[in-house]
Amino acid sequence: MLNDILQIKDLDNTKIRLNVMFGGNWNPIEVFKDGNMDEILRGHYWNYSSKKSYKDGQITVGLIRIKPNEDLWLLIHVGKITKDLNKFNDVGYEFEVLEKYRKYFGRIIVKYKNSSQTLIRNALTIINDCEIHQILPDVFDNDLFPGYENINISWQELTRVIEKDSWKTALQNQKAVYLITDISNGKKYVGSAYAENMLLNRWQNYVKSRHGGNVQLKLLSKEHIENNFRYSILDIFKSTTDDKVILSRESWWKDTLLTRKFGYNSN
Repeated sequence: MLNDILQIKDLDNTKIRLNVMFGGNWNPIEVFKDGNMDEILRGHYWNYSSKKSYKDGQITVGLIRIKPNEDLWLLIHVGKITKDLNKFNDVGYEFEVLEKYRKYFGRIIVKYKNSSQTLIRNALTIINDCEIHQILPDVFDNDLFPGYENINISWQELTRVIEKDSWKTALQNQKAVYLITDISNGKKYVGSAYAENMLLNRWQNYVKSRHGGNVQLKLLSKEHIENNFRYSILDIFKSTTDDKVILSRESWWKDTLLTRKFGYNSN
């Protein structure tokens, strides 16, 4: 459990803040991956109009949701209030980071099912339900390759990870059948990768051109693709697999998902 690692003894003077969204459209996990901890901590120590978030001297634990509507959270902060600024609709506190916990920031993934609309909680009420899901070897920034079967990323995420060493190594040595999904209308495109640098080369092309040279995708605006396309893998193959096998599986997936009739495949 989370406190088996943190060993916070003063739990009745500790609050946990579940950082989900700020201002209706501010996604803290994306801000964290961009390295903007100042903005993250502004949100963590924010007071809204009617109620203070913390009290002077309290310990605060910050968790941010990794993906919308999922029960996995990233530990990003443990601090202590040093001064109540008595401000509302603003950052309400001065604080100090509790340095003994810094080595865990961005590395501990917690599994917790939140069933309350209240996102600032007394630690005693939820910490025994906060289970350690994973301790990462390095700080989470989406560069850790998740495994071929777990890839489901947006175009913006693809542009960020495609130059990461762990992703390059994984993608350049694998032939594959992949899926592009347009979340605005549900249309899909099935493609295959088997030439030089295989999947890496194919997806780098999508980052550069957006459409990858595909006939129907060329008809879409760059902005539409950037805002609505997601990329995943249907089948993965060793580099030594005959290209005919890849093409056969590509055709099978097109038939199965009906992407020629209802999607973006032209052939």
